[in-house]
Amino acid sequence: MRFAMNHIAAPKLSLEDFFAMARALGATEVEIRNDLPDVLGSRSPAEVKAAAERAGVTIISINALYPFNVWSGDLPARAEAMADYASACGARALVMCPLNDGSPVAFDDLVAALTAMRPILEQRGLTGLVEPLGFPVSSLRSKAEAIRAIEAAGGADTYRLVHDTFHHHLAGETEFFPDWTGLVHISGVTDPDVAVEAMLDPHRVLVDGADRLENLPQIRALRDAGYAGPYSFEPFAPEVHDHPDPQTALADSIGHIRATL
Repeated sequence: MRFAMNHIAAPKLSLEDFFAMARALGATEVEIRNDLPDVLGSRSPAEVKAAAERAGVTIISINALYPFNVWSGDLPARAEAMADYASACGARALVMCPLNDGSPVAFDDLVAALTAMRPILEQRGLTGLVEPLGFPVSSLRSKAEAIRAIEAAGGADTYRLVHDTFHHHLAGETEFFPDWTGLVHISGVTDPDVAVEAMLDPHRVLVDGADRLENLPQIRALRDAGYAGPYSFEPFAPEVHDHPDPQTALADSIGHIRATL
């Protein structure tokens, strides 16, 4: 398996220490963020590119453009700025997340946003990684709908999906799309008391034997169907972020996944 590291797995580490941790864990692919921590707002793309080259890691994505499916206001300008940053720092792709506040977004508006974003990505040699969110309040919950919109926008060569094991479970999806999948985000939920429809980002921990999201069956299904891309750790739980030794915690999760598979 190709494990990758999202900076959210150890947000208290500096960029350089995060890259070094990824390499120590045997990973050469990383994701940087514009929130936790806000690398884009605190470091120049030239600094990020140089740090990645020194560490020997590839920046597979910047996470994330939000809400990509509401193409109005300042979103077009933010999309161009993020794409410029990605190109300058050597990133390969932008993760794109839909509106997640309970407001519906029409399918035609989703297609229009993907159509408008296409030339921004293509001119910079970037892939758009569309990540449906499984929350009940999300405006784009299913990968099937995302694919339908991508095809309607003529974006089959520009876009791929993020298969997030947490959101796949929350949305109740059963279908896998390995040929459309460009990245997999993995995280677990172990709280025995929270209902699936009430699961939120702070419940997302590292995958272990108490996981309720069926991460391992999901991973096995993707692998069996031919997906050979990276699996990137994306936990949001405060107890993960506050762990005194994130490298050991991640190593334990990697060991569990490998041993079980």
